[in-house]
This record gives sequence, C-alpha cells and structure tokens, in this order.
Amino acid sequence: MINQLVSNIKKTGAPVAVGLDPMLGYIPEHIQKKAFAQYGETLEGAAEAIWQFNKAIVDYTYDLIPAVKPQIAMYEQFGIPGLAAFKKTTDYCKEKGLVVIGDIKRGDIGSTSKAYAVGHLGRVQVGSKTLVPFDEDFVTVNPYLGSDGVHPFLDVCREEKKGVFVLVKTSNPSSGEFQDQLVGGRPLYELVGEKVAAWGEELMGDEYSYVGAVVGATYPEMGRVLRSIMPNAYILVPGYGAQGGRGKDLVHFFNEDGLGAIVNSSRGIIAAYRQEQYVKYGEANFADASRAAVKDMIEDIKGALEHE
Repeated sequence: MINQLVSNIKKTGAPVAVGLDPMLGYIPEHIQKKAFAQYGETLEGAAEAIWQFNKAIVDYTYDLIPAVKPQIAMYEQFGIPGLAAFKKTTDYCKEKGLVVIGDIKRGDIGSTSKAYAVGHLGRVQVGSKTLVPFDEDFVTVNPYLGSDGVHPFLDVCREEKKGVFVLVKTSNPSSGEFQDQLVGGRPLYELVGEKVAAWGEELMGDEYSYVGAVVGATYPEMGRVLRSIMPNAYILVPGYGAQGGRGKDLVHFFNEDGLGAIVNSSRGIIAAYRQEQYVKYGEANFADASRAAVKDMIEDIKGALEHE
C-alpha cells in the first residue's frame, strides 16, 4: 500500500492528508438537524450527522488529495453507531481512490496486539469464512511497549501489503516528558527512529518502506534529524495549521525527491468555514471552504519545498 500512497502523492502533487476528526461542534446545524429529525438526539443521530459531514468533505476534496486520516476516537465516543460511521467513512474514501490512514494509536502486546492488527489491517476467520473488519490501508501504532507490540502489526502488513506509521516524536507539548529523555546520551525518540528504520528494512515497497513514522510538525529540527535516521520511511506529519505547523517548517521532513512525507491537517480543513480566512463561504457551504483550505495548504507546502 505504500506504493499506492506514493503513486497518489505523485499524481496529485499534494503530500497532504485530510484528518477526518469530526466533533459534533464542527458539524453545521443544518446537517445535525436533518440527522436528528431522522434518528432523534441519539447516538445514531450523531453518527448520521458525522457520516453526512464526512461524505460532503470527501466529495469536495478527494480529487485534490492522496489520503485521509480518520481518528477513531472521534467515532468511538458515539459508541457502536460511531464505529459504524467510521467504517462507512473508510469504505467510501477507498471507493474514491483515497488511501486511508486509520489513526488508532494502538499499542499492546501478544495476542492483543495481533487482534488489533487483524481487526484494522487484516482478516479474521469466522467459521469457514475469512472476513475483513475495518480494512484501513495504514494505521498508527504506539511502540512504547517495545517490539512485542509492533511485530504483530508488521506480520499482518507483510501478509496484506499494508502499512503502519509508528509514533516517534509526537506534536503535543508534553511529548518531551518521555520522548526527549536521554538514553545513553541520546534522546529516546532517536532510538525509536532507528528501530523504525530497522523494521522497515524487512518491509520495503518499490521506493519506501511499509513502516513509516509519525513526527510532529511542531518540531522541525527534530524532523531534520529523524529524516536522516529513517531515509526509507514515509513520515506522517501531524500538527499543521491549528497546532502551529506551516509549510516553511516542514521542508526537512521531505527527501530531496520531494517525497518521503505526508502532512495532515484536521480541523484546519474540516472546520475551515469557521476560520476568518474562509468565513465568506458560510456554514451552508462548509465543504467549499474545506476545498479552498486544502488548495491553500497544498500551495503553502509546495511553495516551501520549491524555495528550499
């Protein structure tokens, strides 16, 4: 699937993922009202509103972007109906030719880790049938329980030709409490980056590995170091826009070929209509605002890479 991601990025010229992280507060009132009229103010109603919101954003942006990144917690908060909306969203995005990065941040060991990997990337045996549960193309994985928690995902990736993005240096302010601690004189995130590179050597696509890394846009200098440590790993870069990252901060996450990184923006895209820059579109045309925000993000990153 890494080959598909690289192909999509080359085709669109947009190293961008739209984070489909729908909070009810982001969803325009007219969508909520329609969903509640059909299902009531219930978990089912919330899930329907999420689905309709996602569908509109995908319909208005899929031709511009290579991938989406739905964050599963935003769906899980609405229980089983929310998870159904997550699955419906995943399937719809794949129908549109988008690569789906399931932001699930799972991290456990043994049979539990294998169950997560099978549920999100693989196939599960039910009697005489082999069934596909969530069917994302990539997932995010927390490696801080050690290799035991990662290897089951790598095994499924090998079987299914899918991929993982391993958390290496995350964009949140307190990430340094653990990730920046020195181990033998080096920060822990560098050691994790070396592990990602080693895991990836065993799972190479045509140009890049099926084992990628998550490195936050809010730490550009660390991105430079990690890029050199993991030359064959694709880097998923959260933290653009709402968390402060900008195109000029991201050039060192990319390789000289202009590839090697994909930058995610969530509320900066899906709630663009609420930003001053796009308020002219109005709530009714929220998807048009999202499309404009995607175009501006692509231009910002392209411009930064061209001037590097």
